[in-house]
Amino acid sequence: MRFRPTRFAVATRFTLLEHSRNRFAMILVIVFVPVWTTLAYLAMPDTPARMRLRATGEALAPHGNELTAISGALNAVTLITGFMMFAATFSGSGFDRRLAMAGYPRAHLVLAKVTALALVSAAVAVYATAIACLTWSPRQPLLLAAALFCAGLTYGALGVGFGALLRREVEGMFAIVMTSIIDLALQNPVMSSGADNPVVEYLPSYGAMQASTAAGFSTSPVPGHLAIQLTWFTGAALLALLGFRRSTRNCLPSTTLAPPPRPESSKAGLPAPRQAATPSATAPETKAH
Repeated sequence: MRFRPTRFAVATRFTLLEHSRNRFAMILVIVFVPVWTTLAYLAMPDTPARMRLRATGEALAPHGNELTAISGALNAVTLITGFMMFAATFSGSGFDRRLAMAGYPRAHLVLAKVTALALVSAAVAVYATAIACLTWSPRQPLLLAAALFCAGLTYGALGVGFGALLRREVEGMFAIVMTSIIDLALQNPVMSSGADNPVVEYLPSYGAMQASTAAGFSTSPVPGHLAIQLTWFTGAALLALLGFRRSTRNCLPSTTLAPPPRPESSKAGLPAPRQAATPSATAPETKAH
């Protein structure tokens, strides 16, 4: 199918309008990100946490509160982007089906969702990075923003998949929250004794956690771990695509309208209207006495 920029622009505009109507998500972005990141920094002790960064092989001893602030920023970004994409997909599934039934190309709808996801993830990642820089100074702020952006892409794609596959809203919210909490809690050396376990390499935000930790406490670039995170995004995006196709698979475009029913068919099975009785023309006349 030929790509049509006008249809793509219209689909993107509708998708962004759907996000803008989610006022609760806007409040979460403005309030939850700084509150959660700041509390993680202030509540945790600044005792050095000795660890070996898998991305570079360096032995580091970052302050515990700074390391937890990175985990908190990742948790906030993944929760918000996952929630926003899930809410938009779940509430707009009926609208997407009607568009598909009307013949609107599904490829344009999918590209519009990806574009909206990228814009949302970029905005939340830049905002979270700015908040982190207000409390402490990461060594590579741009790398930190890139890691948060990639993590947001991954969980946003998971949110789209959950929104297309799950039947109830509470199921999708629970899936996003628990996935993010388990994922990031296991990778934080301050909170988990198993952070050095090889099993953490198979968690959804492993690449972003390694890249953001390197951004905070090392000067070494880690493009390979950003690539790992983008691989997770690709897998999550395929899940979202399958879910979207499943939710619209019975929506075949109709090019012709069904013919209206015949007039007699609308009266089938109905009794014939009763006619008013009229005097008979052959009835004898009444004589006047």
